Amino acid sequence: MMPTIVIYSSTGCPYCEKIKTELKEWGFTYEERNVTDNPKYFDDLHEQGMFSTPVVFIDGEAFIGYRPKKMKKALGVTVEALQTAGTSNTAAVIFEEPTQDVFNEVYDFVAIGGGPAGTSAAVYASRARLKTLIIDKSPSSGTLAITHKIANYPGVPGEVTGQELLEKMHVQAKDFGTKMIRSNVLSVDFSDEEIKKLVLPEGTIQAKSVFIAVGAKAPGSKIKGEEEFTGRGVSYCSTCDAAFFENRAVAVVGDTDEAVHEALALSKFAREVLMLVPTNKLKGEANLDELKAKDNVTIYFNHRLKEINGDKKVQTLLIRDAEKNEVTWEIDGVFLYLAGLKPGTDFLGDAVKRDTEGYVEVDETLKTSVDGVYAGGDARRTPIKQAVISAADGCIAALSADQHVNKRKQMRPQYS
Repeated sequence: MMPTIVIYSSTGCPYCEKIKTELKEWGFTYEERNVTDNPKYFDDLHEQGMFSTPVVFIDGEAFIGYRPKKMKKALGVTVEALQTAGTSNTAAVIFEEPTQDVFNEVYDFVAIGGGPAGTSAAVYASRARLKTLIIDKSPSSGTLAITHKIANYPGVPGEVTGQELLEKMHVQAKDFGTKMIRSNVLSVDFSDEEIKKLVLPEGTIQAKSVFIAVGAKAPGSKIKGEEEFTGRGVSYCSTCDAAFFENRAVAVVGDTDEAVHEALALSKFAREVLMLVPTNKLKGEANLDELKAKDNVTIYFNHRLKEINGDKKVQTLLIRDAEKNEVTWEIDGVFLYLAGLKPGTDFLGDAVKRDTEGYVEVDETLKTSVDGVYAGGDARRTPIKQAVISAADGCIAALSADQHVNKRKQMRPQYS
């Protein structure tokens, strides 16, 4: 018997569109209730303490937010079933589980990370006829993959989600011959001048050259209460959820340009917006001028969110203020923009030189302190974090690796 599926969506929510597309690809029908078109559906969710879209009800069980893995499990969807039905999408099957054949091979080029840096590198490396492998433990969870909207990537007009852009990159790399596996690099051994070793839970990868493209890593642990109240007052996307907080009080936590823009978007709906900046200044090129001009926005520097509390929904925040006092604020919702604070390079240990914050030190060709090992994207220190910069790093690293593997005197560009 087919399950009863009801989707609460909102206009402009990229993950609503994505989950609808995936349900169709999995072979399921659903009833859609758009809260933007019909405010009554807002009330339906509010009564259940839900302040986010998408919310998918499968036979009465609620899945708040974009939760494809949990939904697949609830629906009994497997890669094998999708392939048999002829409805599998590229993202579901492009990253394979590692097999013994992978560990028997000596690769010319291995990228650790399947984001824009690693995937761009794989495109160039494969085109240079290097036997290329990408390793990624969670290709749908990187910084680009979870970005709600991309409108400034060269050659990609209009707006796409980060996941959609990344999937196009993966397809392109695979078409050029790159193999992609889903696994986690536990440690590395770069002591051999010729063959580098990458230790995975399933075995050891051998490579003539390696590109460290692991990207940024979210804080080691979530804020207390964050997981419990996600979709019940905790949100990560104003485009998706701002309208839920019409005439309500919300907090925005972060110190990036994204946090500022999200606070601006929320100020058009919320009665009051409290912006908490954990330090005494913003990162990068973020500018507060427009936000300061809003009558319903208050900015608090050196305020850290310690805990999120409530009954069935967010009701209060525990804050450590600028004087180190812990205070409780009554609030209806909180939007968090704290990810990507630290490069995920701890697994490298002392194998290559890193600075005090964990960024890998590289030269102008992205070469690390070890011959044949390169680093780029958010794994190295850059003046600003953008997908196009990471992709450019991938190009440079791959061409550098091609020079190293083939023992050329100069780097060889690809013009066609």
